[in-house]
Amino acid sequence: MLGIVIPAHNEEERIAAAVGAASAAARHPKLQGEPVEILVVLDSCDDLTGVRACQHGAHTLSLRGRNVGFARAAGAAALLAMGARWLAFSDADTRVSEAWLAEQISLGADAVCGTVSVDDWSCHGDSAPRLQEHFGKNYRDVDGHSHVHGANLGVSASAYRRAGGFKHLRCCEDRHLVDALAASGARIAWSARPRVVTSARRDMRAHGGFGSHLEQIAATHAGAWA
Repeated sequence: MLGIVIPAHNEEERIAAAVGAASAAARHPKLQGEPVEILVVLDSCDDLTGVRACQHGAHTLSLRGRNVGFARAAGAAALLAMGARWLAFSDADTRVSEAWLAEQISLGADAVCGTVSVDDWSCHGDSAPRLQEHFGKNYRDVDGHSHVHGANLGVSASAYRRAGGFKHLRCCEDRHLVDALAASGARIAWSARPRVVTSARRDMRAHGGFGSHLEQIAATHAGAWA
């Protein structure tokens, strides 16, 4: 069995698209019918995220931590207990491609670090065109990149256990896991083949993550872009 973990905090407006995309990836013919469980980890949600996730075919796990590392770790533990041999991680503001999970598996690695793309920069207002241009010029969306995104990450059950799993960190939990995987001798594929589209949102849930990175870029160049 394969498992997909999507942590969420009050994502009722986005979770349907995230789960729908994950469900399509779970039905990819290259998976040859292997069962896939999609688990949305509801971290301190007080909206309809859980209801909408279930309506679109996901299972849910509720906890109260406001901690993305804790949420990912809890989701991984639940799927491992169900017998998952592979854990794929994404985010509630992310839509994975139809071949996303199949591409992770096909790489034959212990872990896969994928890249991200953004399809809507408008939330950044007047800075949006410059920010999009800067991202396009400086982000390496190619095989052999060095990016780590919780929105596009996969790892075998055995490698995850050897590395000690996710630390309960409020940000950078993905980077810490990949560092632990490397230290344990895991074979890591740095690939642009598993595709996801994520949000450039400014109301980020995990400060210090991708959204914060974009905000930092915009702030650094604010004077030049004015």
